Amino acid sequence: MAQYFSIHPTHPQARLIHRAANIVRADGLIAYPTDSCYALGCLTTSSKALERLRRARGIDERHHLTLMCRDLSEIAAYAVVDDARFRLMKRATPGSYTFILRARRELPRRSVHPKRKTIGVRVPGHPVAHALLAELDEPMLSATLLLPGDEQPLSEPEEIRARLERSIDLVIDAGSCGTEPSTVIDLTGDTPLVLRKGSGSLAPFAVEAV
Repeated sequence: MAQYFSIHPTHPQARLIHRAANIVRADGLIAYPTDSCYALGCLTTSSKALERLRRARGIDERHHLTLMCRDLSEIAAYAVVDDARFRLMKRATPGSYTFILRARRELPRRSVHPKRKTIGVRVPGHPVAHALLAELDEPMLSATLLLPGDEQPLSEPEEIRARLERSIDLVIDAGSCGTEPSTVIDLTGDTPLVLRKGSGSLAPFAVEAV
């Protein structure tokens, strides 16, 4: 049965963040809020939790996962970021953007796209997500909480618990986050390519959705 923590959306309680981080460190899989919608998350080193995440989402290793990071410097430790890409991402972080980048060898192979050798990276703007990442002192692998057969991500914590209480270890309730996922921008080529127009504006990038 999943535990359930009610955490303040703008001033998260340190004791609950600490307990949530310990659950993640113990190979846990959690549902937590971001600045776009709720997400599932686990550590990059937890193969069992990653398998559970993919099973809950109904996805395989060809689906891009997102590495949730505290800041841009942490992203650079796991993905290839040159000066131009760093400047571009700096315009929109923290925020509701996921950037596709070449993965570094430091990332476990199971978390990287098997053919492209890429990873999604993001610096979320939600205070609870940021506090959790700071407490963990490392990134989390994440995926939007969109369950098989659903048209929109889950947005209400009580419904998340009802539907996933036997599949995950913790639901963090910080209120509704909406149902529009992040904007996804591929930075592996010479010019940015919008793969999904979501809640993040395209204005900082001077590009249009295809």
